[in-house]
Amino acid sequence: MGKNAIVGQSGGPTSVINASLAGVFQSCQARGAQVVYGMCNGVAGLLEKRVVDLSSQLKDHMDVELLKRTPSSFLGSCRYKLPPIEEGREVYEKLFDILKELDIGYFFYIGGNDSMDTIGKLADYGKLVGSDIRFMGVPKTIDNDLMITDHTPGYGSAAKYIGVVMKEIIRDATVYGTNYVTIVEIMGRNAGWLTAAAALARAEDCEGVDMICLPEIPFNVDRFVEKVAAMQAKKPSIVIAVSEGVKLEDGRYVCELADDVHAVDAFGHKALTGTARFLANTCARRLNTKTRCIELSTLQRCAGHLTSRTDITEAYQVGGAAAKAAFEGHTGEMVAIKRVSNAPYQSTTELHPISEVANLEKKVPLEWINDTHTDMLPAFLEYARPLIQAELTPIYVDGLPCHICMN
Repeated sequence: MGKNAIVGQSGGPTSVINASLAGVFQSCQARGAQVVYGMCNGVAGLLEKRVVDLSSQLKDHMDVELLKRTPSSFLGSCRYKLPPIEEGREVYEKLFDILKELDIGYFFYIGGNDSMDTIGKLADYGKLVGSDIRFMGVPKTIDNDLMITDHTPGYGSAAKYIGVVMKEIIRDATVYGTNYVTIVEIMGRNAGWLTAAAALARAEDCEGVDMICLPEIPFNVDRFVEKVAAMQAKKPSIVIAVSEGVKLEDGRYVCELADDVHAVDAFGHKALTGTARFLANTCARRLNTKTRCIELSTLQRCAGHLTSRTDITEAYQVGGAAAKAAFEGHTGEMVAIKRVSNAPYQSTTELHPISEVANLEKKVPLEWINDTHTDMLPAFLEYARPLIQAELTPIYVDGLPCHICMN
């Protein structure tokens, strides 16, 4: 079989996705891979033969340490959807010809739902044509919506960022003592894990957010305004966390009510933005109050200065575990994180078939949401708090974090 390995990154970046890349790279080297290639911009770049020998980029221990602390996708990313095998056999033939040319025996893809779909299709085609290349999925997504795994690398750091930012927004929103509604829009298309993390802001030194709106609960604009009015009758300044993907009972996204243009990507996902702006404008019109909308947008996934050490450590571990599994003969599988205990927090890794993960979504359990659908219950906090613990301090140069970039 092939002597070399290749790894790519796909989908939305995270602040710790490069730690998984470091784990794959170092583990493959330790197991005897002659060359570890990186795909530039994922499978889309591989189809154009845009690859790089990672040893030419990561020359020493310091480069790897910088990589772990560098947010976003070092190799670049893509949102490329492989066609069904029976409809696009020429694409698979081209990919496998390129892999043969590079003498690839081990293929790793770091990503979320759509990336696991890619791994599943490649493994299926490999089996169909009798290829001995081993294909392994390495999980990542701030959305935390992958099935099987207890949580996904990337989520802990994004949750930590959201918890910190919400505390700071609450401090800012309460200084004037006048009527004010601040609505913070947080990523999350169909699963509200990120928005739920706003509940982490509540502590002895912070009263926490006043309302949390998740995609798991059908949204009603009139009831939302009524809740805001009732809350504001008790205190003037209200801070609300809302998922970008909250939907009406008829299935439409709330942001669609704003009549904004929403593009669609290769996987049919509609770009979501404007939910907080629409709701803030609605409250301003119907209530005697000032409003502000805040979109955390990409900040919540690229805040490398505020990562969770737990998250970076596990991201590195799943990369290494994927390489170990591939060299031991596994293919068509994804590494998952298994929680062993909460106090003290401990986790390990395990393998699952891609069919148990690809194109499926894990939602926030409804029993973790309170009866009024405005807040998270202790069960969620017990789940999320271990994932945001500790920090891995960036390496600062001239007062700013130092990152590593492709040469």
